[in-house]
Amino acid sequence: MRSGLIRWTILPLLGAAISTQLPPGALLAQAPAAHPAGEESKAPNSQFLRLLRDDNQAPLALQAAVVRHVPRERSKTAPVVDLVSAVHVAEKDYYKQLNREFAGYDVVLYEMVAPQGTRIPKGGGGGSQSPVSMLQRGIKTMLELEFQLDQIDYTAANMVHADMSPEQFAESMQRKGESMLGMFLRMMGYAMARQQASGSASDAQLLFALFDKNRALALKRILAEQFQDMEGSLLAIEGKDGSTLISERNKVALKVLRKEIDAGRKKIAIFYGAGHMSDIQKRLAADFDLVPTRTRWLDAWNLRSK
Repeated sequence: MRSGLIRWTILPLLGAAISTQLPPGALLAQAPAAHPAGEESKAPNSQFLRLLRDDNQAPLALQAAVVRHVPRERSKTAPVVDLVSAVHVAEKDYYKQLNREFAGYDVVLYEMVAPQGTRIPKGGGGGSQSPVSMLQRGIKTMLELEFQLDQIDYTAANMVHADMSPEQFAESMQRKGESMLGMFLRMMGYAMARQQASGSASDAQLLFALFDKNRALALKRILAEQFQDMEGSLLAIEGKDGSTLISERNKVALKVLRKEIDAGRKKIAIFYGAGHMSDIQKRLAADFDLVPTRTRWLDAWNLRSK
């Protein structure tokens, strides 16, 4: 029987670190046809990460979606809400493009489990020593990428924190009887079931990639294959009542969205990890009567041969 130790234990952890911004200490808590980057797809779907390939099926890029939502009632022109899928460890050019685009919004709502009023200095302020931040920075070094907190300009006047505080996060987990270990085990179970059903990278492939002459590219290509379905892995933890990690934090974000809409903001971005977006999209339809109209894809990881 083929061992899946690396795939089933490491990949879910890496996926969570890349697809959602976890709070400090979280890991210890107990309680389609290809389109060029930037091209619009006229038929939006619930996919927020995808692997772009060429005609020979060679990987070109791991892409993150920007999905525009407008009022279902055509006579209304506002608000316009863009779901900007975040990849927390990515290419510097990806973050540069996001910084340029964010300047065009009235307000950008961003995720980070942090005390209310937290302002992230330019360059990330040296970074947290939490297990999650250290993991993300380790991924950055291994894959020769950049860390989101180092590259996004959170000091811009239109950037608004829209997430739980650490105390709210801990209280919600306790109330729901959750633990990060339990969530991780459910993600691992999903990864195991998916691998057995469809096949995926073997441990040997991952080990060979570690010794490839272009290790960063080889690892990115293998990991990108897994992460394009990371939405499913994260949703595996939700259950019928939702989870603190995804749905409860999304509820907080959408309370801030309601406040900003009531204040007259007309063009708004929600900048959250790709793993959050399917749930947020459903809530935009149910609670705000906003529907998707178009999707753009941005290159988060460059997978082209050098």
